[in-house]
Amino acid sequence: MSDAVQGQARAFSPASVGNVAVGFDILGHVIAGVGDTVTVRRTQAPGARILAIRGTTVDLPLEAADNTAGAALLALCDALALPFGFELEIDKGIALGSGMGGSAASCVAALVAANALLDAPLSREALYPFALTGEAVASGGRHGDNLGPMLLGGLVLSTADRLVPIPVPAHWHSLLVHPDAVLETRRARAALQGSYALPEFVAQSANLALVLSGCFRGDADLLRAGLRDVLVEPRRAGLIVGFAAARDAALAAGALGASISGAGPSVFAWFDSEAAARAAQAAVQGAFADAGFASQAWVSPLNAPGACLL
Repeated sequence: MSDAVQGQARAFSPASVGNVAVGFDILGHVIAGVGDTVTVRRTQAPGARILAIRGTTVDLPLEAADNTAGAALLALCDALALPFGFELEIDKGIALGSGMGGSAASCVAALVAANALLDAPLSREALYPFALTGEAVASGGRHGDNLGPMLLGGLVLSTADRLVPIPVPAHWHSLLVHPDAVLETRRARAALQGSYALPEFVAQSANLALVLSGCFRGDADLLRAGLRDVLVEPRRAGLIVGFAAARDAALAAGALGASISGAGPSVFAWFDSEAAARAAQAAVQGAFADAGFASQAWVSPLNAPGACLL
């Protein structure tokens, strides 16, 4: 730790489900119970410095500009012309390459902690551009489907320049199952290269509209009609051993819809009650077990809270 520490803050950011089947790169929701924690200290020296990264067997970049959390704090420092800087320690709770927003969680937790150390803290929405800069280091693109819900909580529509919270009934829950496998985000995005037919876009747009309408109305029937990915899932499903069986197990157990979480290999499903989500857990995990994978599972309300100071 630096001798010139002027304050410390610690923040936690939950995991998330990106894309939510119908909103590629723009729609996501948080998952309670698992996430990353970042400790940030304010220092006299400008810029950002990463002291340690714990909780992973993979060597992540300690160079700030090459790390999602570090790059986000560097962007914050530059934009605000801060005369001071930050040093940080990252404790990973989200598995890498899991489709649970691990890179975004470190980025958001770092920003929320650093923001608490500013003389005039910013709103969560004002932190979003810096989070996009950090996320781009890991994924190669400025997409906010994981960042928005982590910053605000719940289900959020995240465009290039704004965050729109989407209301959902309190009793709607999600089931997230992460098989013991890794799917690198860039590889998953590479699978999406190629041409697409216009009817595919029309169908996906219709499904997104149905899901958003269902959320605003609290109408599970609209949600069930729309929560299907006809654009991205068919191109990524082959990368995830056991995916089809896991998705079908969730649907057979009464899910309103199920698909790939983020870039995968995790699978998510929405249910109209916590009890229904918990009742489906064994079947979905069993599908992955049949494919040769142990797994972890979380049941969470869709309107779970976002990142917070500890």
